[in-house]
Amino acid sequence: MHERLRGRKGWQLIVVALGTCVLLSACGTTESSGQREQSSAEQTSSAVPAAEVTNKEETNIAEENAMITPDNFIDTLMNGSKEDLYNQMSPELQEAISLDEFKTSTDSFMEGVTSWEPVTEAKLNNLVERSWKDQTGTKGIQAYFTKDHQISGLMIQPLEMHEETDKAFTKTEFQFPVKGKWFVFWGGNDVMSNYHYAHETQRYALDIVRTQEDSSYQGDAAVNENYYAFGEPLYAAADGTVVEVKNDIPDNTPGVMNAEEPAGNVVVIDHGNGEYSITAHIKEGSVAVKTGDKVKQGDLIGQLGNSGNSSEAHLHFQVSDGPDLFTSRSIQIRWADQSQVLTRGNTFQGLPE
Repeated sequence: MHERLRGRKGWQLIVVALGTCVLLSACGTTESSGQREQSSAEQTSSAVPAAEVTNKEETNIAEENAMITPDNFIDTLMNGSKEDLYNQMSPELQEAISLDEFKTSTDSFMEGVTSWEPVTEAKLNNLVERSWKDQTGTKGIQAYFTKDHQISGLMIQPLEMHEETDKAFTKTEFQFPVKGKWFVFWGGNDVMSNYHYAHETQRYALDIVRTQEDSSYQGDAAVNENYYAFGEPLYAAADGTVVEVKNDIPDNTPGVMNAEEPAGNVVVIDHGNGEYSITAHIKEGSVAVKTGDKVKQGDLIGQLGNSGNSSEAHLHFQVSDGPDLFTSRSIQIRWADQSQVLTRGNTFQGLPE
C-alpha cells in the first residue's frame, strides 16, 4: 500500500506502509532464484580463465563497497547521493515517488537536522528494518531492506511525543500473558517503534509474535498452523473479572484481514482501578472463560490465533481505562518484570514454560 502525504511542517512524507503481510511475501522466491543464480555462476566459473575470474571478483567487491546498506544508509542520506539511494529502491517504491519528488522531499526534511539517533533495529521474515530520530526528537526515518539491500520501504515523518501519558503507569501490576520467548513486533513510545502510538485508544498496545531464526513461520506462509505463535496458550495477566468475550470469529488466511471485526476473538478483563486488559486476535473456539468469570493471574483464557484485523498469528495486548478497545484510552503497563525492554525488535522471556 502506498500513500503520498504532506506533513504539518511542509515537507512531504514518503510512505510505503509495510504491514506484516508484506513481510510475509518477502520470502522464498527471491532466495530460491538467488540460489539458482549462484549455482549457475559456480558451474560457469570453472571454464573461465583465472584472470577474468579475478577481475569479476574485484568488480563484485567494488559494487558491494558502493552499495547502500542499513549501516551506511543514514550517512548517505545526509552526505551522499540521493540518486544512488533512489536507484537502490524497489520498483514499487520508485512507482510511489519520482526521483525529483524524492530529492525535494528529503532536502526539505533534512533542513535543520545535524544528527540522527538509532531507534529500532529489527530483522524478521527476510527484511531488515532500521529507524532513526533527529537530535530534536521531532523527525523520524524508517527504512526497510531486503537481503540484497534493496530498499523496499521508506518513511519520513514528524514525531509527536505524549510525555504526560508516557509516564502514567497502571496501578495494577501485570505478568506477561504468554510463556516462553517472544519477539516484539510493535511496542514502544514512538510511532516508529509502535504504530499504535499515534492513536490514544491503543497508544501503549503490544503486538508480539514467536520466532525462530528471524522468521515467524516455517513452510507455507498461507497456513496458520505454520506460524510459531498460532495456538500458543494465553493467560490472565492479573486477577480480575471477565467482562467481554468473543469466541466465534474465524481465523483469517494469513495475509487476509477482517476489518469488520478488528479485535477478532477477544477477552476483556476488569482488574479494578478503572483498568481493563484486552487480549485480542484469539483463535476461534479456544476461549476458555465466559463473561462474569473471576480469574486469577496465570489462569488459561484461550489460545493465540489470527482472527480480526490481523495478517498473521500474533497477540495484541493492551490495558485501557475502559472495556471498549476503540473508545477507551490506552495506559502504560506496569509489568512485574521490569528487567526486560518490550520495544520493537527486542525479544523477551515470558512466563516459565
